[in-house]
Amino acid sequence: MRTTLKREISLVGAGLHSGRPARLVLRPTDAGGIRFHRVDIRDRDNVIPARWDAVSDTTLCTRLTNAAGVSISTVEHLMAAFAGTGVTDAVVDIDGPEVPIMDGSAVRFSAEIFKAGLRRLEVPARAIRILRPVRVEENGASAELRPADGFSIDFAIDFADAAIGRQEKTLDMANGAFARELADCRTFCRRADVDAMQAAGLALGGSLDNAVVVEGDRVLNSGGLRRRDEFVRHKMLDALGDLALAGAPIIGAYSGVRAGHGVTNQLLRALFADLHAFEVVPLDAEAAASLPGVGAVLSDLREAV
Repeated sequence: MRTTLKREISLVGAGLHSGRPARLVLRPTDAGGIRFHRVDIRDRDNVIPARWDAVSDTTLCTRLTNAAGVSISTVEHLMAAFAGTGVTDAVVDIDGPEVPIMDGSAVRFSAEIFKAGLRRLEVPARAIRILRPVRVEENGASAELRPADGFSIDFAIDFADAAIGRQEKTLDMANGAFARELADCRTFCRRADVDAMQAAGLALGGSLDNAVVVEGDRVLNSGGLRRRDEFVRHKMLDALGDLALAGAPIIGAYSGVRAGHGVTNQLLRALFADLHAFEVVPLDAEAAASLPGVGAVLSDLREAV
């Protein structure tokens, strides 16, 4: 069955890139997947579907835009929280152009969803089963989906900064793995990049409170890292959020090498362009057990707030 929230969730926070405060309300719905509703816009269609084909920009974050030109940015962490807690249907009311960054991870979103609880819908759930490998490459980055019985993510990054370096990780995403292993891992950047972006009017809301900032071999945050390999884990979190824009859970294995939002979205576009690479199947109990949100509970979160 598909699932929605038992009650509304209200959150307030600033956007990472705009620095503008925004209020968002996550609302239950009886069907329709995930939809963003820009309540500050009233002169045109203000509903934006959370789908791969609505992605209009992947510079620094994932932005969705509808046919009327109304957009919402930085959706990836909230989408990861929905996928990682098992929410398939919800409406997100928001009064600004960007989802709040919170602490740079998905832990706040996930915690509030767990506290609200889930309600099953009388709507059959379906999944996207990968039938043959699909791969994209761009400028030394790559992403691939391969056939598998469940859903897994493996990722590799390689940065010149000694504080990050090369990191690799593979996770079977079944039985609450997202909540236990990824939800608390924060976005990260170089100090020089932050200075350059802010000088250019970008990342205006960025700070040590909502990102891990590195300089050479140093992590500048006073509390250090939450996990030794927090960097690659956050890239896995991003990948899950971007894959959630497929519109249904994926049964297959995702691999990313230096992949960002753009490469993962290209992968989904390549997948859906090849009708022989996937099939849409009923989500039976055995397949559902392999998904990130099944079996997850609030106590799985390391940084529950």
